[in-house]
Amino acid sequence: MQHPVTTSALLCLCSIGAFAAQWAGLPLPFLIGPLLVSATIATAGGRLLPVGYGFPNWLRVTFITVIGLIIGAQVTADLFQTLPLLGVSFSALALFVVLSHGFNYAVFRRLGGYDKATAFYSASPGGLFEALAMGEEAGADPARLILQQFLRVILVVTLLPIGLSLWIGAPIGSSAGMTFARDVVPWSSLPLIALAGLAGIVVGHLLRLPARQLTGPMAVAAALSVSNLYHIDMPQWLVNIAQIVVGTALGMRFTGLGPAVILRGARLSLISVGGMLLMAAVFAEALHLFMGEPFDVMLISFAPGGVTEMALVALSLQANPALVTLHHIWRILVTVIGLSLIGRLLRRHL
Repeated sequence: MQHPVTTSALLCLCSIGAFAAQWAGLPLPFLIGPLLVSATIATAGGRLLPVGYGFPNWLRVTFITVIGLIIGAQVTADLFQTLPLLGVSFSALALFVVLSHGFNYAVFRRLGGYDKATAFYSASPGGLFEALAMGEEAGADPARLILQQFLRVILVVTLLPIGLSLWIGAPIGSSAGMTFARDVVPWSSLPLIALAGLAGIVVGHLLRLPARQLTGPMAVAAALSVSNLYHIDMPQWLVNIAQIVVGTALGMRFTGLGPAVILRGARLSLISVGGMLLMAAVFAEALHLFMGEPFDVMLISFAPGGVTEMALVALSLQANPALVTLHHIWRILVTVIGLSLIGRLLRRHL
């Protein structure tokens, strides 16, 4: 690992940020606190970080695996009773993806003045890494594309739990002490947790699953849970560390971007994300009335954040994390298929 001292110092500072966010009563403090600290450091760029420093991807992947395991452990046989209704919500989500992409394109093209390729791929409401790769091939501006895609995820992760807290009128999720983790887990369980995580990574790569670092371990933990072979109990301290690492990695995506560029992109993203969350709320209310699922569960299921981050929001709210994650996997699949098909048709005009 390059720059181990820098990474260690960064994680220490972000851990302090996590406890400060918890003290302040923020939702998802162990995710949002580190994210804010690392983003602040990243925008300072060369003044605080060694030349060429990048947060270790293997470290991020390792702890995303932890999140996947705890989500998969919540899958029970009862979840499969909702499968007939999933067709309705999946169809609604596909429509949401189309409407969101169109709205976002108008925002970035008309208000932002971006060229067609940059606006089209920045507008993608999912498939972050796929949008980046396809956008660069189509001639999009890489810096603006990266900025808008990561701001989409970060703003949703930040604004959604805060908005739900204000709507409910009380602290929610992890700031209210809600968690699917266990305070006391035997140390003897850790080798089994590690083995399940490793198996999940292998399964994700073999099956080429979307967000495979998350969904592979989720699939393994779910299989163990449904079959009653073994139920994974995750210690709270490990879940907290996982959130700190993921939040730190997210914030470091701002490395090399100046404050002026970020502020301009943030203004556009606030309009984009605000519009998408409003649409998500409309769909969530309609599905709440039709399916009987709680409004907040449906809202989290439609909110266009990252799979990992939305799963953490679901976990912190004691919503059904497996149901939420299934919706986000579907959102990514629909978005990536749309990017591929429409991108090929429009590339000559972009």
